Amino acid sequence: MEKITLKEKRVLEFIIRRIKEDGFPPTIREIGRAFGFSSTGTVRDYLRNLSRKGYIKIFPSRARGIVPLGLFGIPVVGKIPAGIPEIPVEEIESYLRIEEIGEENVFALKVKGESMTGKGILPGDIVIVRPQPTAEDGDIVVAVIGEEATVKTLRKERGNWYLESAHPSYPPIPLSENARIVGKVIGVWRDYRRR
Repeated sequence: MEKITLKEKRVLEFIIRRIKEDGFPPTIREIGRAFGFSSTGTVRDYLRNLSRKGYIKIFPSRARGIVPLGLFGIPVVGKIPAGIPEIPVEEIESYLRIEEIGEENVFALKVKGESMTGKGILPGDIVIVRPQPTAEDGDIVVAVIGEEATVKTLRKERGNWYLESAHPSYPPIPLSENARIVGKVIGVWRDYRRR
């Protein structure tokens, strides 16, 4: 990572401290108040620099969309159903600490529903996802259908693609023009302390 200035370091340390204390990152206005900046533009400049240098990732559409990179682990960005597709939550809930995942630029989603239990993915599990727009037949994927997301197995049969559950109660979902693959599931993490 590129070296940061002392002021950028202080802003980064403030963001990290707030995440540790509050469980979520500060807003742009909260950063501005903490440092006495008169303009949110000044805060945005600091955040852009930190992002460009590889210290944070910014999600502009979120009020608290600042994610420190490489400091906390993999961001768990919401819950995804393993049943009927629904809109995913676009907030970072927590960070999954896995030291040797062997992948960069991955994210994690907490699973709801039972449609993937036949593949060993249970409600409450966290799937680790590599963002990618395509996948192979048989891959477990995160797909968005319209504005709804789901985790399923990608299947091709007689030239048609569909999303297959791993539970007999859930029928396959045909892929259509408004459906897209957003990532491939590369791992599942389960916390037995919470079961």
